[in-house]
Amino acid sequence: MSGSPFPSDLQIARSVTPRPIAEVARDLGLRDDEIELYGPTKAKVSLEAIRRLEATNPRGKYVLVTAITPTPLGEGKTTTTVGLAQGLQRIGHRAAVAIRQPSLGPVFGIKGGAAGGGYSQVIPMEDFNLHLTGDIHAIGAAHNLAAAFLDNHLHHRNALGIDLLSISWPRVVDISDRAIRRAVIGLGGRENGIPRETEWQITVASEVMAVLALASDLQDLRARLGRIVLAQTYDGQPVTAEDLKVAGAMTVLLRDALKPNLLQTLEGGPAFVHAGPFANIAHGNNSVLADRLALVTNEIVCTEAGFGADMGAEKFFDIKCRQSGLTPDAAVVVATIRALKMHGGVGRIVAGKPLDPALLEENVAAVRAGAANLAKQIENVTVFGVPVVVAINHFPTDTPAEIEAVREVALAAGARDAVLTRHFAQGGRGAIELAEAVWAAASAGAPDFRLLYPDEASLREKIETIAVRIYGAGGVDELPAATKALSALEAAGHGRLPICMAKTQYSLSHDASLKGRPSGFRVPIREVRLAAGAGFVTALLGEMRTMPGLPSRPGGEKIDIDAEGNIVGLF
Repeated sequence: MSGSPFPSDLQIARSVTPRPIAEVARDLGLRDDEIELYGPTKAKVSLEAIRRLEATNPRGKYVLVTAITPTPLGEGKTTTTVGLAQGLQRIGHRAAVAIRQPSLGPVFGIKGGAAGGGYSQVIPMEDFNLHLTGDIHAIGAAHNLAAAFLDNHLHHRNALGIDLLSISWPRVVDISDRAIRRAVIGLGGRENGIPRETEWQITVASEVMAVLALASDLQDLRARLGRIVLAQTYDGQPVTAEDLKVAGAMTVLLRDALKPNLLQTLEGGPAFVHAGPFANIAHGNNSVLADRLALVTNEIVCTEAGFGADMGAEKFFDIKCRQSGLTPDAAVVVATIRALKMHGGVGRIVAGKPLDPALLEENVAAVRAGAANLAKQIENVTVFGVPVVVAINHFPTDTPAEIEAVREVALAAGARDAVLTRHFAQGGRGAIELAEAVWAAASAGAPDFRLLYPDEASLREKIETIAVRIYGAGGVDELPAATKALSALEAAGHGRLPICMAKTQYSLSHDASLKGRPSGFRVPIREVRLAAGAGFVTALLGEMRTMPGLPSRPGGEKIDIDAEGNIVGLF
């Protein structure tokens, strides 16, 4: 590759002839009648297959891939997840990837694609990023069906006595569209419904998405959907999807979406892609069902949690593992030299703009200063009793002195190992050392896994525990609306639920401008929302929004069709 430009992700993805997905399925021990083909390169797997295999097969090792606090460019977490699985296969282990389906919001907004990168991708790359098997559209349809039923009930004389000011159920669309964050609906006269203010969220932030990701089977999905609270009556009683008699129809729309999707990596290994909640505004992890399927068909499974370890990893442990009963054997924390320099106060990283030249120059002092963030994220994983391996995602401008500085900080912070990995440029071959370190960590004996807080702790105690122990805050400040909501939720019997914190992904704190490892700050809790179907309470911190906006130069500007009808511009 010397002397020639490195090919784009899309060029690399198209340079590989995928294996027939039925062949990948058979290698996993799946029967032909247990998969539903969506063309030759992707399939859904039946829930019956999961039950059959769980009755006979042992579970493989369970590895979480997380990261430092990311920059807007990301630190290559998905790429590392795929590269690690490919590396594990190279050293002789049956390994699978289990990751989320990307939202169209980031695809057409800041990212342009989320299938991994370089020679560590899930393919077909275009399908992965654009619709896949339609799950997110089904989730949006089910969510909006409940919204339509709700407004229809209001239109037809509101027999349940729903208080319009209490309605908490928004509408959703899987596109970043700031103009509809807040809107008034029902305008135009009596036949157009009851005028009221509402909001739109991005589909992956929907509670329906969280429900799908956490459901254990079809009946559990049905029950969870029925528990979703949409509003309250004038006398303060919850109005659920069951009360509006819409939960059954929502389940019907999601029946096929509940089945995990099977794809493959560039090197032909299995990749399970299912559910897609954001980690800054939802729990940020792929589905429990996909993980269960992967674990009984492989020796080791690499799953990914969104954003930094303070975000997706904390929710993986405290929400997903709490509900699934699955416990991880090891974790990988991904770091890049350029991000650590930024956390050390050097340069700025802006999506869509050239990299600051200061980030390309050797600066060991900045790396060491910024690596305080890495140290904190390592601690955020080891507090759960899970051993950590640090993956230093290599870039050509990284120097030996900078890499050694990261290794020293990582080991001093409690990591078992810190490994330079070149999976982006070399695929599985470039992740062999990482694979060996992760296999050793996952095979060292059952971790002393522990949750951060008990079910019995109050909602306030849980929020403060996360803020202080995971974020490094000095404490929590509740705004009046949050105080009122927390008291009401405790009184209504929801105090045992875990907490899903919604905050910026760009800082350990609630304030995106606080880089590195801030301390002494206080976390403002602006709002608290019940997600009774998903089984958690969401606390919104600072100015966090549940509908992103597009940047000044959206990634979708580059996405097009060429003269032969091929998709171009995904990267």
